[in-house]
Amino acid sequence: MRKKTRVVKIGNVEIGGDNPIRVQSMCSTKTSDVKATINQIKELEKAGCEIIRVAVPDMESAKALKEIKENISIPLVADIHFDYRLALESVKYVDKLRLNPGNIGDKEQIKQVVDAAKARKIPIRIGINSGSLEKELVYKYGNTAKAMVESALKHIKILEELDFFDIIIAVKASDIQRTVEAYRLLSEKVDYPLHVGVTEAGTSFSGMIKSAIGIGALLLDGIGDTIRVSLTSDVVEEVKAGYEILKALELRIESPIVVSCPTCGRTDIDLISLAKKVEERLKDIKKPIKVAVMGCSVNGPGEAKDADIGVCGGKGMGVIIKKGKVIKKVKEEELLEELMKEIKAMEDE
Repeated sequence: MRKKTRVVKIGNVEIGGDNPIRVQSMCSTKTSDVKATINQIKELEKAGCEIIRVAVPDMESAKALKEIKENISIPLVADIHFDYRLALESVKYVDKLRLNPGNIGDKEQIKQVVDAAKARKIPIRIGINSGSLEKELVYKYGNTAKAMVESALKHIKILEELDFFDIIIAVKASDIQRTVEAYRLLSEKVDYPLHVGVTEAGTSFSGMIKSAIGIGALLLDGIGDTIRVSLTSDVVEEVKAGYEILKALELRIESPIVVSCPTCGRTDIDLISLAKKVEERLKDIKKPIKVAVMGCSVNGPGEAKDADIGVCGGKGMGVIIKKGKVIKKVKEEELLEELMKEIKAMEDE
């Protein structure tokens, strides 16, 4: 069962509570390159990204946020480190700040930022990474999940003492075990929404596997209100992977689910090719249907009957099964088109 957290609003998107688990990403462009950043965000929007974060390393980037915000449709988050002035400029234009209050300035400077966020109803995400923990906490606990959680609680306390409670928290490590342990510990101590991910997860293939395990484990625990799959890859892949994780856990199903067998010596059709073609043809379909692509008569009929629609192969031929019933028998070379014809009809219903 999902843990009930308080609701926080980021622009026109609500997170926490009973709201859907949101998928977000971060631009890889230089924020000061306004055109490139806008173009990348638009690509992310098409892929389904619901919240986008950009780095703000300097004042040029902070001032660029105004034009960026005016040309995109999803909430914009400014990622700030070390300089409260960047936060004060950014808060004029964005929907959320990502900063750790303890590292942007002295007490009065922190108060200025918090007051500005409060006045504009802009939430703040505290983001703890294992690679940038305070030295005293590493000395006390080592680079552990406990140190990460204590760091998060310290930053939360700063905001709460300034009467600020529109808070989101992340406690990420680059390994799965510390990440999961940190979120589990933190979830027991706070009811703020949690942004979940494995930081610096790696390149596309290995990063997706690490992220799926780490994020998936936490979501199965009921922990997590937003997610990001952090990849050294095209950022659009982060969004696609995020939705695949949610779909695999049946937490958000907004596109077809494909079930296909791994093939074996009983397979008499070119199932691998067929499954890849089906998946490719389904990528633009938004109806949440379950499609089975099976290769033989052992598990095939049962899996296909359990799906909304499916194919089950035989020797040079196959059957199409819809809602548990065989509706037609076709030659192998006709399977793809006949299946897609039936899927299109279901989409139009």
